[in-house]
This record gives sequence, structure tokens and C-alpha cells, in this order.
Amino acid sequence: MNGRIKIENLLIEEDFVRFINTEVLPGTSVNKERFWKGFSDLVQEFDLETKELVKIRYQLQKEIDNWCTQSQGKPINLPEYKEFLKQIGYLVNEGPDFRINSQDIDEEIATIPGPQLVVPVTNARFAINAVNARWNSLYDALYGTDVLGPRDTSVKFDAAHGKKVIAWVKGLLDETFPLATGSYNEATAYTVKNNSLIVYIEGQEVALKDPSQFVGFEGAEVSPTSLLLRHNGIHLQFIIDRDHPIGILDPGGLANVILESAITTILDCEDSVAVVDLEDKIHSYRNLLGIIKGELQEEVSKNGQTFTRTIAKDKVFKDPNGNAKTLKGLSLVLIRNTAAHVLTDIVLDENQKAISETIIDSLCTPLIALHDIQGKHRYSKTGSIYIVKPKMHGPSEVEQANRLFARVEEILGLPKNTIKVGIMDEERRTTLNLKECIRAVKDRVAFINTGFLDRTGDEIHTSTKCGPFKTKVKLKEANWLLAYEDWNVDVGLMCGLKGKAQIGKGMWAMPDLMKTMLEKKIEHPLAGANTAWVPSPTAATLHATHYLTVNVIEQQNKLLKQGRRADLGTLLEIPIMHSNQILSTEEIVQEVRNNLQGILGYVVRWVDQGIGCSKIPDINNVGLMEDRATCRISSQHIVNWLEHGIISPETVENLMREMAKVVDEQNQSDPDYTKLSDNFEGEAYKAALDLIFDQYNQQENLGYTELILHRRRQNKKATLTNKTIHSI
Repeated sequence: MNGRIKIENLLIEEDFVRFINTEVLPGTSVNKERFWKGFSDLVQEFDLETKELVKIRYQLQKEIDNWCTQSQGKPINLPEYKEFLKQIGYLVNEGPDFRINSQDIDEEIATIPGPQLVVPVTNARFAINAVNARWNSLYDALYGTDVLGPRDTSVKFDAAHGKKVIAWVKGLLDETFPLATGSYNEATAYTVKNNSLIVYIEGQEVALKDPSQFVGFEGAEVSPTSLLLRHNGIHLQFIIDRDHPIGILDPGGLANVILESAITTILDCEDSVAVVDLEDKIHSYRNLLGIIKGELQEEVSKNGQTFTRTIAKDKVFKDPNGNAKTLKGLSLVLIRNTAAHVLTDIVLDENQKAISETIIDSLCTPLIALHDIQGKHRYSKTGSIYIVKPKMHGPSEVEQANRLFARVEEILGLPKNTIKVGIMDEERRTTLNLKECIRAVKDRVAFINTGFLDRTGDEIHTSTKCGPFKTKVKLKEANWLLAYEDWNVDVGLMCGLKGKAQIGKGMWAMPDLMKTMLEKKIEHPLAGANTAWVPSPTAATLHATHYLTVNVIEQQNKLLKQGRRADLGTLLEIPIMHSNQILSTEEIVQEVRNNLQGILGYVVRWVDQGIGCSKIPDINNVGLMEDRATCRISSQHIVNWLEHGIISPETVENLMREMAKVVDEQNQSDPDYTKLSDNFEGEAYKAALDLIFDQYNQQENLGYTELILHRRRQNKKATLTNKTIHSI
């Protein structure tokens, strides 16, 4: 049985100490004495403060609850509301204009707009695929998805569909890498001549309209095997092979087009994982360590064959002059840490109380990153470490993160501001005070990103006592949400993030609907965001085409001239239903069914199987990416309707049983699945109940799902392993 080791005033799980000492510290410049002394000091200096900052959230929420209760049924007086929020410290005054001063930011973040892939670090296959998704086949992304319509799956290769793929790509090439004359559809051969790319059309030599777009090649000049081009900072590679099944279809022998896709990747220790104990934590850190050191491998079975998936190598080309040119083979890695309100008993303080898990992450994830910046620089060429901080509430919490990472740098012997911070703008208090949040980390900020899912959940929770919220469809159309997206970009640009840091947009949640994504997600670069989240390497490749066609820097310059598009008043609008927006009984029931089906479909995998994020069929059997953020919205929405009598507890419980049977049917092909409806007593089903009724009765949860999910997952693991569960 794993015991505990006393270090200074802390009691730490023995296996955790052993893992750090034997697997993580070797190969870094930090010895174990220095690390553990620093670890103890960090807990002493920041754990109580972190918990106090979380308590302030509760106190502010009580004030807002009281205000909402008194204001129900009355039109909101905006000046009075703003003054109230300032009086309680929820809203702060904006200071003078400033520009961020972040240094040593890698080009993938500072100057190359492109997709950002987000994956759970606990899934080795996903993590390897993600960092390898820097380069991916555009042909495969088009051929294997719904973008160009259905293909004939009864044959090994549908040549007619393949021709559609070629035609689509040739159209993209004509738009983004235009020839001086003619079209790629007419190309019969490619060669390198006089340091330039030459395309043969009807026997004539044709150059690129912009010859500087040609940046490299492989093979002989007269008959290159690949050609490398670049536009808007993104590379695109032609693969020329006249013997390949697709190359045979193309007069020029163009067999594949490889597109630089996932420019950056977030390895997630938070929202998309199910990490509830020491075993899970070590597993997540071990995967992260393997990715950073380039050693993680995973056995994969596909089409009856088993192979080993490994970390990709850099790509080597010749530049137009024939000199060696190396391009990174891997996506730049950012690491998302655990949120401040999550506690862990892996480490107990001097009073034998669980500490804030974010403090462990704040020290251990940069420690693991040392294997990159003190090693081969597979990821950061500038020697920076990128940490994403989720669910921070306002400037005071961001300011604490700045001090926390400064102290971590001292412990690890790093230069000041080596650790760069990504601000998740996903809580209402952060949105309203975004300029001051950025100011608090102006020397280390690397990105701001709108997390519209969590942000919607917090919008509901914060103002839930003001009245019944609109349906989820109507919430997506609400004025505050549209203003929020504009506000984030505008404030970021005003603070000087252009050319220095990322301004990001949220996730595409329907991984099977790539045609729709291709039509819709171009809105993100057009909105001035130089990155946006995608759920898979394939989605990253398709979304990368948007950054080829849209010059984000030009878009940002246009927006800078416009000034702020959104105002604080619109952000403060509370999207509640008014008396003339009453729903029918059927509309109410259908909305609640939808929410409950999503909750159950998510928690049954989280609690029973430890899957933190996955594609789950919704009530209409459309596969959606579900994580804690989506669960937060669904549960808070029902809690809000219970609060205002839109639906009764009895009806919710009856509908939950009904939806449990639907979810069971949707998962009947999963051999590892445990039915929810066998006795309605399993931990997963109880978790779903808790997410509604515990949240309803205990608003101090702030609408978060973690406490409930962790407790139920721990209980489930205990039944499987006979472990003793320590309450935190």
C-alpha cells in the first residue's frame, strides 16, 4: 500500500515522490533536494492564498444572488448594476492603455496564424497524433470526411471521389499559390529551374505569380519528389509520384498535398481528462513527459494490422538554392493546468488538508517542460514554456498566477518570464475585466482565448437568480455572447497582442460534420483570431485552409482601425426569458430532455470508464465532443429552470430515467459499457442526479462539475480496486 513521505510540513504520497525523483528530475538541471524544498515553500506561500481567492468567488456570488433576488421582474438599470458590481469588487476600473511586453515568444504563437488542437494528455494515442499533426494530408482529410459528399466505400479506392479531391485542392492552389498564367488543373509536370518552381502547362514553362512562395524541395531539381510552398506563414507540400493511385489520376503526378495543420497543440491536464487520484495524476504526467522527451509510443491496431505510433521527426528539405532547410515536424506544445478550485490529497498540508491541485501543476508541468528547453528544443526554439491557466476569475487571480510562476522560475532556476501564460477568458469576471487581467501578466502573456462553453455556463450560474434563462439555442444568439467574442479580440488587439501573442476562438464540437465546419469556421480568422480550437488532426488540416485563404494580420489591422465594437453594457445584458417569451410544455420538456441526455451520455463514460472527453451522440444521434464545459452548461440550465419553477424536480427525475434508457441504447455496442437503467443506482447515474440537485441546493459549487464528478469517479474506482477513498 502506498504510504506518505513527510517533506518539510507536507505529507506527500510516496509513489508521487518516487515518480518525480526517478523519472522527471533526471535530465534536468534541478536536483531533488532543491525541488522538494521549493515544492514545500510553494505550497506554504500560495495554497492558502489560492483557497482564499476561491472563497472570494463564493462571497461575490452571494452578493450577486441577493441583488438578483431583489431585482427579479424589474428592468435592469445598467448604471446601477455597474455601480453595484464595482462596489462589491466584481468589476474594476480600467487603467490606462498599455501594450504587452512578452519576449521570446515562438513564431507559432506570435506570427503564424493557424489551428490549435486540444487533446487530453491522458490519452497517449491522441497526444501523439496531436503533436504529429503539424503536418497532415489534405487529400486524406478531404477524402475521408463528408466535405465532398459520400464516397463508394464498397471499393478500396473510389477513383471518382479521388478526382473530386484533386479538383478541390487544385482550386485552393489556384487561389492561394496562383500561377503567372493558367491553372494547376492544366499542369503536366513540375521542376525546379534557376532556383524557382516551374510548372509545365501545354509544354510551356509557367512560374508562380509570386515566386517567393516557393521555399524548398526534395529530390533532383529536374524531377523533384516534393515541393514546398508557403503562404500566410503556412507551408504546403506537394508530393509527386506518378505511380501512386492518386498520382496516376493527375496529369502532373501530384499524389498528395501535405498541409501544415496544427500549428500549436494544447496538452490538457484539465477539462478533457478524468484525473481523480494519484494513479491518474502520474499517468497524465508520464504521458506529458514522454511527449516532451519524444519517447512516448503507443501500439495501435487498424484494419487488422498493429503498428507502433511514435513522435515525428523534423522535416528536411533543400531551399531554392539547394541548401539544407529543416522545418519542425511537431506542433508547438502548450500545457493546460488544473483549475484553482480543484483540491487533491496527493499532497496534504501541515493540517493534513488537501491542497489546490493547480499548485502541483504550476511546478511540475514546467519541470517536465525543462526536458525540452534544456534538451533538444523539439517544441520551443526560444526556450519558453507555455502554460494555459483555466477558469481564473478576474485580475486578482491572474496577478496571483504571475507571482506563482515567478516563484516557480526561481525554484527551477529559470530566467524571469520563461513561463508564458495563456489566459482562458471563460469566466464572466475575467471577461468584464479582461484588459486588467492582461495587464497583470503583460510581461508573460502568450494568448487569450474565448471559451464560449464554460463562459455560457458561468453566465447562467452568475445570474441564475435573476430569472429563467432562454433555451440553449437562443443563448447562442444572445447579444452578450456576440459581444463577448468581439470584446475578446478588440481588447487583445488594443493591448498589443498582434504579432506577439495568440488571440483564440473556441472549439468545433461536431467532429463528423467537417463540411459544415469548413463552411462556418472561416468566421474565426475573419474575426481577427489568429488561432481557433479543433478536436482532431483532420479538423486541423481542414481549418488550416482558412488561414491560407484569410490574411489574419490584415484582418487585425482593419479591426484596430475600427476600435472597440462591443461595450460593457451589452456584456452585462442578462439573457433571461421575459413574460412574453413563455415556452410551451412540450418545448420545456424537450429542452430538458436534450440537456439530460447530454449529461448522462457524458458522465457515464467519465465516471464508469474514466474518459474525460469523447464524441458522444446527442439526442438526435449527432456525434458531439462533450467535456466538463458542455456538462456545466446543461446542468446549470436545468438548475436555473428549477430555481424559477419552469420545470419541477419530479419531472426532471422522470425525464432523467427516460433519457438513461436512450443513452443505454446509444451505447449498446460498447462492450465496456455499464447500463444506467439497470437499477438507476450506479455511480454514473448518481453523478447526473448530483449535477442537477446538488448544484440546485449548493450554489457554492459555482456551477462547476469537478467536485461531483471526482467524488463519483473515486467511488467507482474504489468498487473496482477496493481502494480506500479519502474525502477532500
